[in-house]
Amino acid sequence: MFQPHQLPIQTKPLAIQEPSAFMHVDPNNSFGTARDEIQNGGLSRAESAINNSQKLQDEIQALGFKIKQHEDNIKYLKTQKHNLDGSILDLQVILGKYCSSSIPTIENEAQSNSRSENETVEQILKHEKSAAAILCQLKIRHGSQASLLTLTKDVLGIVATLGKVDDENLSRLFSEYLGLETMMAIVCKTYEGVKTLETYDLEGGINNHSGIQGLGSSIGRNLDGRFRIICIEHLRPYAGEFVADDPQRRLDLLKPRLPNGEHPPGFLGFAVNMINVDSANLLYLTSTGCGLRETLFYNLFSRLQVYGTRAEMLGALPCITDGALSLDGGMIKTAGVFSLGNREEVEVRFPKSSGSNLAVEYFETEKKVAEMNWKREKIEEDIQREQSLLNHVNYTFRIKKQAFIKYLADSSPYGNQQQIPGERERATPK
Repeated sequence: MFQPHQLPIQTKPLAIQEPSAFMHVDPNNSFGTARDEIQNGGLSRAESAINNSQKLQDEIQALGFKIKQHEDNIKYLKTQKHNLDGSILDLQVILGKYCSSSIPTIENEAQSNSRSENETVEQILKHEKSAAAILCQLKIRHGSQASLLTLTKDVLGIVATLGKVDDENLSRLFSEYLGLETMMAIVCKTYEGVKTLETYDLEGGINNHSGIQGLGSSIGRNLDGRFRIICIEHLRPYAGEFVADDPQRRLDLLKPRLPNGEHPPGFLGFAVNMINVDSANLLYLTSTGCGLRETLFYNLFSRLQVYGTRAEMLGALPCITDGALSLDGGMIKTAGVFSLGNREEVEVRFPKSSGSNLAVEYFETEKKVAEMNWKREKIEEDIQREQSLLNHVNYTFRIKKQAFIKYLADSSPYGNQQQIPGERERATPK
């Protein structure tokens, strides 16, 4: 019988590996790294959202502190201003009582001064097409209201009307020394006032329809030629001491000495100290508290010396540095520059003062009122500056707050648990 050929059969079993053996992953395998990055990336974004949220909260909180600081500053300044208003009122009452007890003396003095000042103004008005005459005409027409106009509220006056002298001869000498153009110069407190008096078009030409040119045209007096403006805040003030216990705050200048150490014969004083200044203009016309004597008149006269005679003046030449005058008409404009010949009559002169019989206490009280008014103006400036800063911080706060709200919305779900500073407290039931 046929026997089929039998193939050898391998009885060794097949090795079968577990699935875990196939799924073993090397720690450096990129697929595992990707999985970890997905997990870590989620955490990183969450942390970033929280950090950015906290940063915005801190910024908003800091702005809130600034807002409170500016509000407190404004409150404090307004309290100071209120207290000053009360003190000024009290002193004005004292001045009123003093004046009421001295009416005859004050009225006589006022009438005398008024006549002298009116004569000065009349001489200015003769120069019809001058800036000084136009301003004087404005004051005549509008009285005290003229000082409230935008064009003139920074104007102190004309040089010739801002000082007085004790006698007619000094008035003539000082007016001749300064010259007509300077005597009729307009004096402003600040450069803002200077800019108001003359404006320009786009090509740089003078705008004749505004400023003092426009004012002149409106009253039928067209301005002719140049005019001089003196800006108080741009003058370099006297930096020395003042004569002690002097209501007029005269400058304590060193008296001249000859080479032998003696004072020159005939020396009467310095011109800058021979000008009498109204008490209202003695102090607090500038941001540093200076008055007209140490600014305007010191810059006009400097250390100009006054002597009794021409011979005495010439005998003092070795110690004359900034010019000199003599009562008999001698004039040295500055060291080495002599003005010879006959006198030149300048009709626009300083008014003559009639002397003052008012008590020193009255002037001291006026001085205190001027000082307090100056401080009040400074406080008002500080209030305006603080208010401006507060407005800016408030605006920044609103912008930051809006940005914070938008960030919370955009960063969900990581930021939806964050709240605006202050919202958490408001949301907590009480």
